[in-house]
Amino acid sequence: MARGSGTRAASGTIADIASAIALAADLAVGQPFDHVLRSCAIAMRLAEHLGLSQEDQDATYWMSILLLPGCTAVSFELSRLFGDDIAIRKAAYDLGPSPIDQIRYALGRAGGDASLLQKTRVRASLLAQGMKPMTDTFAAHCSINARLAASMGLGPPVTTALEMSWAQWDGKGIPAIKGEDVHIAVRVARLADLAEVVHRERGPEAAVNLAQTWSGILFDPALVDAWLLAGPSCLEGLDGNVARDMVMQARPNRLLSPAELDSGLELLADYADLKSPWFLGHSRGVAALAEGAARSLGLPEADVATARQAGLVHDIGRTGVPNSIWDKAARLTPDEMERVRLHAYYTGRVLNRAGSLAFLSTIASAGHERVDGSGYPRAIAGETIPILGRILECADAYQAMREARPWRAALSAEAAARELRGMVRAGQLEGAACDAVLATAGHAPRKRPSAPAGLTPREIEVLGLAARGAPTKEVARRLGISAKTAGTHIERIYSKIGVSSRAEAALYALQQGLIS
Repeated sequence: MARGSGTRAASGTIADIASAIALAADLAVGQPFDHVLRSCAIAMRLAEHLGLSQEDQDATYWMSILLLPGCTAVSFELSRLFGDDIAIRKAAYDLGPSPIDQIRYALGRAGGDASLLQKTRVRASLLAQGMKPMTDTFAAHCSINARLAASMGLGPPVTTALEMSWAQWDGKGIPAIKGEDVHIAVRVARLADLAEVVHRERGPEAAVNLAQTWSGILFDPALVDAWLLAGPSCLEGLDGNVARDMVMQARPNRLLSPAELDSGLELLADYADLKSPWFLGHSRGVAALAEGAARSLGLPEADVATARQAGLVHDIGRTGVPNSIWDKAARLTPDEMERVRLHAYYTGRVLNRAGSLAFLSTIASAGHERVDGSGYPRAIAGETIPILGRILECADAYQAMREARPWRAALSAEAAARELRGMVRAGQLEGAACDAVLATAGHAPRKRPSAPAGLTPREIEVLGLAARGAPTKEVARRLGISAKTAGTHIERIYSKIGVSSRAEAALYALQQGLIS
């Protein structure tokens, strides 16, 4: 296995962590990337226009970034009520202020794609309980928002405001407080959140006017009056990276110590795993396996640290796939599987846009690739996958096997090890990375280490000769096989290790220690 991966010492800011959460929340509510960051920029401008104190402006900043993430934590419950949790959140932005229309919408979506009988049961249960199961999810959402803020070390003004995330001016939100008792940061952030969507979809005039529809219901009437004057300037010029730059460079941002950054990445791991009860602890488990495997392979300590960090965030893109798929207790359809495959792509996109965390993107998003090119999201193969990515593949696969899923029980340690080694033999995983992960998990080392890329002993012999420039007929003569068989071996070897030329094969063999 090649040494050194070009990783660098990690550094980051509190806004990097917050923006990664915000970008994942964009996916969770069915909005395009940077919805939350644009909402934050709008809220910052409006707070400044209102002449709020610096403490309230800071609270507005954090309130805007952390308004939506709590929805991920209640996706399991929401999906059981309505099916596709992402679709119902996205459609909610188009609802008007009428409580009757909102209840009619909720009952119309109740039961999701279930049978008519099951839909009827869910609707009856919601009505019988006064819609309590739905309001409970909003309360939990608020609590998770506040807990995320507390985990980031944000102070009481921020956590107190986040506990009111779904409060309304008229007192009919969650929690049931009203008027001036609703923190000003909440009032500003809620308006900015809706305004961003309407502005993007229908233009600035609609975004300014829509606030009047909700005046005295969701929004503070005085705030709406101020918005009618300041709205156009608050919405102007937020295309491209303008909003992101505003948020990342704002006053509340600060550089994190290495220990704080590690805690922040652990928070991202926990946030990703909150998507479903089936995932709890998965990301931390993968991170521990990847870290131990990288160390056992003798990689530099910077690479060992990066392996752990990439393991923590490798599934942050899960928020972009609905729980009606993640929690399905049956075989997925081809379309559903395509949506699952997208989550690794989303992971890369989230990290690429999260400031200094971008350096983790390539490795973290490679956690579902395979060395034979059969993985996702990019179907890259062999040495094209970073060394730490190849370790992460094995760590993720083993950890997932050891966890229960809706369609199967958790595998025993020995059964998971057999499955993992079978994937090596099939050419899907790298042998050395597999052995390192299994050793970290407490399995006894094999007497004969697994070959990389699932190469057989014969294929290693063929690779050694071909890499040194031996023609196919010479390979056949030296090994006592037919030229046709030798040619087939070479084709299969090139496919397994993801190369197309002798020079690439030679470099691969050298890096894997297959040529003395």
